[in-house]
Amino acid sequence: MLYNCFLKSGIVYVPTVVKMKTGVYSDVEPVAVVPVANTEGLRRSFLDAIERGNVVVPNPPKDDWPPPVLLKYSGAKTWSAFARGTSQWSIIQDEQSIYQIVGYRNHPDGYWAQDPDQKISFSRGATVYEVIDRMISILQDAMRR
Repeated sequence: MLYNCFLKSGIVYVPTVVKMKTGVYSDVEPVAVVPVANTEGLRRSFLDAIERGNVVVPNPPKDDWPPPVLLKYSGAKTWSAFARGTSQWSIIQDEQSIYQIVGYRNHPDGYWAQDPDQKISFSRGATVYEVIDRMISILQDAMRR
């Protein structure tokens, strides 16, 4: 399972993440838009996204790929405009229900790549609440920097 969040200008975007039949993940609606300082709002947004899970959906037709859903919520006109000044993190849950938080960095080729220096692995017994609280702490710390 994969759950994404994006921090831009003090706002956290928590989209629903679906898995396409080809195995690619995509951000879709609904998208929660929450000020980074709103701890309870963030907690609820992450829990809601996790409850929705990663539904498997067909790929859109090759010539009819929709624009990134986050543009609508951020007011950005292009993906590159949205990505500029944005930080991304993901919560990953493997088949054994072990969680990781992964931060991303800008790749020289213009996309986000996992940053091994921003990877936090949790022990087998960690709860979703512990993972979410750590994610909120990361987001709020990133905003302070």
